[in-house]
This record gives sequence, C-alpha cells and structure tokens, in this order.
Amino acid sequence: MKAFVLALVLAVPFAAHAGEAVSYAVDGETFEGYRAEAPGESKGLVLIVHDWDGLTDYEMKRADMLAAMGYDAFAVDLFGKGNRPAATAAKKKETGKLYQDRTRLRRLMAGGLEAARKPNNPERTVVMGYCFGGAATLELARSGQADGIAGYATFHGGLVTPEGQTYPADSPPILIAHGGGDTSVTMDDVAALVGDLESARVPYEIQIYSEAPHAFTVFGSDRYRKQADEQSWKAFSDFLAATLAD
Repeated sequence: MKAFVLALVLAVPFAAHAGEAVSYAVDGETFEGYRAEAPGESKGLVLIVHDWDGLTDYEMKRADMLAAMGYDAFAVDLFGKGNRPAATAAKKKETGKLYQDRTRLRRLMAGGLEAARKPNNPERTVVMGYCFGGAATLELARSGQADGIAGYATFHGGLVTPEGQTYPADSPPILIAHGGGDTSVTMDDVAALVGDLESARVPYEIQIYSEAPHAFTVFGSDRYRKQADEQSWKAFSDFLAATLAD
C-alpha cells in the first residue's frame, strides 16, 4: 500500500472515553480518528466506520467496548477533522460527495486503515461499519485492495452494489446485521446482495432482526432496539472470534 498516511497520536484523550484522538493525513488532508487499545495482548484490530454524521461519541463507545473485549479498535474519519455535520442536509451532502466519488471513498478507507495499523501493524483486521459506514465497508470489500483483512461486517448498512462493481472471488467472509423493519434499506436490497455474493462465491452470513428499524443499534435514539442490538453484537463477537482466531 502506498505510504500516503502520516499518523500522530495526540496527547489529550477524548473526554469520558478510554482511548485517544489520532490525527492523520490522506493526500495532504487532515483527518481525526479515535484509537482504543486492548489492555493486554490484542486479539486483533477492528476498524470502525462511522454513520453519516461523522465520527462521534457513538463510534468511540463501540471502540471502547471492543477494547474491553481484548481487541485494538480504530474509528476512522471519512469527512475530515472537525467536520461533523449536524443538519440532515449537511449529512446528505457529505455522504453524497463520497457516493459520487467512489475512488476517493476507497482512498480514504485505505488511508484510515493504514493509520489504524500504526504503530503495531497487526497481521489481521476486521472492518465494520454503521449505516453509511456499512456501505463504505462494502465498498472496501469490493475493491479487493486491502491486504490482511480477515472479514467485513455491516450494521443496518447500505447494501446496494453500484453498477459495474462486483465482489472479488477471494473476498473474506462478510457479516450483515439488518433490521426486518428497515424501510431505508429494504429486504429487496438484502436479496439483491445475496445474489451478488452467491454469484461471486463470497462467504457470508445475514442476520435479520424482527421489527428492528434502520439504525437499531444507536444508543439513546428512538430507533434503538435493545434486543436486536444485543443479538447483533453477540453475532459480531462470534464473527470476530472466528475470523481473528490464531
């Protein structure tokens, strides 16, 4: 991978979180991720890709949870340092720019992955994302450009395969956690993804949670569904144990 990323760990941690902010550069632009490390010997690295509002306390909390489970975790930033859109129109604008420039999206994903792997350079990584981050995770999977990826996982993520794209036949396994009540990403989208993965002979598992709406894992929101969140996290925990096993 081209060495176009320079990472710098800041001295001051994010408030109320166990990890620390990490500034890094991709193609001369500055981004700010979040790193949480396992307290002992790490079981592997998990890259977390944020929703359409950018890297927030939510992804930091998930990173802390993974660190407590024994994994190093890094929440990537795809919007740029300090760019955390609050209004719906601004969120659509930021994600829209990346959906329309898939080459840039792939470079930002690769750059975040390179920053995440410093300084320990783990051999195996699982990439996971939420909503928009799920779509970005699958974009990286389709690129086939990331070495050392042991698996991909999405939670209520975008599932549509863009026209002209396919999944490489040697893709690592993919876990899809989807809400049965999701009206943003439909069951037709799920079925279409199944067809794409079957055609490419990619190993996958899809978990459907009854009556769970879009964004069912987001703590404190009116969409949060405790049972679906806990069940999907357990499925992901099992996925990590299987894919990152020695």
